[in-house]
Amino acid sequence: MKLKKAVKVLLSCVLAGALFTGCGGSSGDTGSKPANEPAPVKLGMITHLNANEQKMEEILDNVTEKTGVNVSKYVITFYDNLKLMQMGIESGSVDQISTYTSVGNYLTATNDKYEVVKDTALMKLADSFCFAVRKDDAQLKANLDKAIDAMKSDGTLDKLVAEYITNVKPDNIPTVDIPKLDGAETIKVGVTGDLPPLDLILADGSPAGFNTAMLAEIGKRLNRNVEVVDIDSGARAAALSSNQIDVVFWVSVPAGDKVPADIDKPESLELSAPYFKDDITHLKFKK
Repeated sequence: MKLKKAVKVLLSCVLAGALFTGCGGSSGDTGSKPANEPAPVKLGMITHLNANEQKMEEILDNVTEKTGVNVSKYVITFYDNLKLMQMGIESGSVDQISTYTSVGNYLTATNDKYEVVKDTALMKLADSFCFAVRKDDAQLKANLDKAIDAMKSDGTLDKLVAEYITNVKPDNIPTVDIPKLDGAETIKVGVTGDLPPLDLILADGSPAGFNTAMLAEIGKRLNRNVEVVDIDSGARAAALSSNQIDVVFWVSVPAGDKVPADIDKPESLELSAPYFKDDITHLKFKK
């Protein structure tokens, strides 16, 4: 039973989005294995919120049946942020870490001890980035969707992706000036600030990275001030539901995947239209 649970937990985290969101806790013993089967790989992931157990089991059984992907070799450990996950692989607590390709590119460029795991057995997994708002804040969701659609249509979104992700220099991630509009209402947005080049709060407190640039542009288009609130990944849903913040970054499974896009969404939240998609990458230390 423990092996089955470890497999299901891994699938829930990898297939539903390993970053910004989380299951919480850590895996247990994987049980005995045949002598000819490789030892399990200890995999670090960012903590993410989970669907209820019954729904998850139904989804995972369906995914396993359709894909035939074997993930029993992984035993996972969850971390609250990227820094702790890096400490985990550096201390040998985990063998690999799971992150996004853009983040993996940053880490391999700034630390020559990392390398990408080339494992053809892994599925081509990805997450779509979006915003989450309270379900009763329908007008804000509609405004966000309208702004995202306009940014796609007029090329602004492509320009931000190029400037802050595709062409960014890892040692010089651009800071973002979030304008303040006199008399405008304020949207409080929760960010982790620990996922370069996506989310980043620099040591001097300056916001930087792609998601922050998205916020600045959306604030201008909605004629709203944007206040960035630094918050742990696992606390995002609670902070949003309790009105401490109005918006958080979220991820959903891209359309066409075999997992429902809202698998990781609490019932009290609604997700905006997606604005960016990134593949999932595993990193390890070079031998």
